[in-house]
Amino acid sequence: MKEKRQKKENNGNAVKFSIGAKLVIIITILVLVSLGTITFLVSYLVREDMQITAEENNFEVNRRTAAEAEYTLTNVHSSALVLMQIINAAGAESELAKQAAGFFFDRNRHIAALQFPVQGQDGNLLINERFFFLQEIDDSLVNSFYENNSGIIERSAIGETIFLNATAHFDFHLLALFFPVHGGGGAVSILFSPEHLSNSFNSGINQSFLLNGDGDVLVHPDFELVRTAANMANRGFIRSIRENPARNRQDLYDDEGKRYFIAYTKLDTSSSIAVTSIEYNKIFEGIAATTRRNLYLTAAVLSLSILFIWFFSKTISVTLKSLAKAASKIEEGIFEIDLEPKGNDEISYLTSSFLKMSAALGIFGRFTNREIAVKAMRGEIKPGGLPKHATVFFSDIRGFTEKSENFTNMFGSGASDKIVHWLNEYFTHMIECVEKTSGVVDKFIGDAVMAHWGTAYSAGSPAKDAYNCVKAALMMRVALHILNKKRRSGDPGNPPINIGCGINTGIVTAGQLGSDLRMEYTVIGDPVNLASRIESLNKPLGTDILISEDTWNLVKYQFITEEMPSVTVKGKEKPVRLFAVVNHVSVTSGPKTLAEVRELLGIKPPDVSNADINSEEKKYKIGAAKKQ
Repeated sequence: MKEKRQKKENNGNAVKFSIGAKLVIIITILVLVSLGTITFLVSYLVREDMQITAEENNFEVNRRTAAEAEYTLTNVHSSALVLMQIINAAGAESELAKQAAGFFFDRNRHIAALQFPVQGQDGNLLINERFFFLQEIDDSLVNSFYENNSGIIERSAIGETIFLNATAHFDFHLLALFFPVHGGGGAVSILFSPEHLSNSFNSGINQSFLLNGDGDVLVHPDFELVRTAANMANRGFIRSIRENPARNRQDLYDDEGKRYFIAYTKLDTSSSIAVTSIEYNKIFEGIAATTRRNLYLTAAVLSLSILFIWFFSKTISVTLKSLAKAASKIEEGIFEIDLEPKGNDEISYLTSSFLKMSAALGIFGRFTNREIAVKAMRGEIKPGGLPKHATVFFSDIRGFTEKSENFTNMFGSGASDKIVHWLNEYFTHMIECVEKTSGVVDKFIGDAVMAHWGTAYSAGSPAKDAYNCVKAALMMRVALHILNKKRRSGDPGNPPINIGCGINTGIVTAGQLGSDLRMEYTVIGDPVNLASRIESLNKPLGTDILISEDTWNLVKYQFITEEMPSVTVKGKEKPVRLFAVVNHVSVTSGPKTLAEVRELLGIKPPDVSNADINSEEKKYKIGAAKKQ
């Protein structure tokens, strides 16, 4: 017997070692040789060349964008001076001056407005009405802009060239250039759209932008920075650029936790700076693309090897993949597995055993809380107890004993099957209400349901868990009301169901209780006992949902409630305040008072003074109702 068992173990080990070892050795050698060689070549032979190319390209992009910005400013500057000279020579009110202005704006449609000094006047303001009409901008904003920047005009008149971002004022991308007239003749100011510059300053992975002398963003691919006139003067690389006497240069800078190659050019027309950057890591994305292409070549080499092992491993690898996927599903709590054993080898035997295991787990999942079982399987629920601020729920079917006797009287030996079918339909709806509100069904005690919130799962706070519990109870009321309406009147095999619900909130001990042979996740403690006792008070108080004061304090602003007579519970020094739940505060339909709830559910208002308060265990007595 010992030799036979040893032989089986050796055969199992031989099969496992031979197949696994061969696959691992063959694939490992091929991958290490091919990918290792490619990685070495790319890393050590191509990386340096790509970095040099990227730096040169970044510098070239900056040179082009700077040249275009310089050309645009020079063109705007010279065109404005020519127009100013023509108008001054012809007279501001002359027909020639008007024609010259019209011709100017027709040829320079990106210029929105122009202001310059005129002999004998404070200044002449020309507005490109066509521009403002097409862009749907109020041209009166031009006057307010110049009024707001009168100080800038004065600074420019004494010899300073100033470049501003006017986007915030016009809610449209406009730049303003102020420059002095030679000979102390005042200042010229030009409002123009840099639309064509914006296109050239967006060059893929190379990000170019334009700053004025104060570090304000004038042109940037991210228009939000332009719109808010963001200032970059305090950025480390901008400070370094401004302090560096070189007109144009490229260096490697650290900015906001990343490394960039940054090229810059200081413009001659104004004290502006054209900056172009590329993220250091993006330079080597080309290497990654080259690696991917090389991987295709490697795949061709690997395919030759796969041909040698394919016929040997295809019956195993496919099945193992299916088993791995099935195992993942089981980890997720999905026990219904679609597998079919193929062949008569060890893998087929393993598949059959796996199917039997998944079927057994599926049956097990029906006898316990599946989600709890999955969490325990993953190690998310450890053995032992933990204190939890939870809300505990108990419900019971009203008159279940009488209904059970009616089943027996009507159906005799078939009563058990009828009762189970009737109860299962009821439990299905109740469980759905609990699970939709992130609760945990603890157990079924005959016709009673025990559930809790804030234990295995939590909505984030005891108040939210309490809200979900009361919400579930109201959902049960609605579900049962709909279910009862569908029942045939007088059907002995499907009588209507009314329940009573008791809810209490407090610190409980939650954990896996039981033995090594059988365990269940449950909660214990005084709040649990009180919730059970509160449930039993629904009948004498004529209610269907009762909550304790502790629960009420957490949800009183979210639900319509009515306070019931206080109850002295065995083991409690002070009377327990109870509240009947009527409805959600925010719901416009449905009952608004306890009287309407009773009418809806067919509950007769009780006479509290004559209620039978002596239970078998004498757990409670009902006090006098409070005066409203």
